[in-house]
Amino acid sequence: MAEAERIIGTPDTPEAAGAEPEQGEGARPRGRRRIAVLFVVAAFAYTLDLVSKLLVVAKLEHHAPIEVFGDWLEFHAIRNPGAAFGFGAAFTVIFTMIAAAVIVVIARLARKLYSLPWAIALGLLLGGALGNLTDRIFRSPGIFQGEVVDFIAPKGFAVFNLADSAIVCGGILIVLLSFRGLDPDGTVHKD
Repeated sequence: MAEAERIIGTPDTPEAAGAEPEQGEGARPRGRRRIAVLFVVAAFAYTLDLVSKLLVVAKLEHHAPIEVFGDWLEFHAIRNPGAAFGFGAAFTVIFTMIAAAVIVVIARLARKLYSLPWAIALGLLLGGALGNLTDRIFRSPGIFQGEVVDFIAPKGFAVFNLADSAIVCGGILIVLLSFRGLDPDGTVHKD
């Protein structure tokens, strides 16, 4: 059993995954694409983020923070016009364009997606990007300048939301998959 298969449960070759063998140079493995998994994960992450933000705006905004674990973790509603840690508040439009570009790149990459772990990772990124992009488009102060609703406030750390969590988890998974040599098309390269 190959090292990558042992670690992430993905076969070393497309043939071992039930795919047809490659036909000549440049051919892509044939097999079950994982596009449906990508979109189910993205829809789940997006829905959780959207529902949580609707609840936060309705029940928590303009109220005192809710202590979850003493002062170690609170739910505290804030509006963030910038990126992580509140940086770049003047660049909201640029962050909106970056999120839109990420969505386009993931949609293009989905065409050659045969790896289940990559489908999950890209689904998390897509759902998170859509969640924050929705805020940037539809929340005040205006279209493409909207402020993102953040509410998870660990002690001594930045306030974030579920979309941010999905993006970070998807990014970490992509780094691990790349480190292990697994490509989105299901092949494993050994560098």
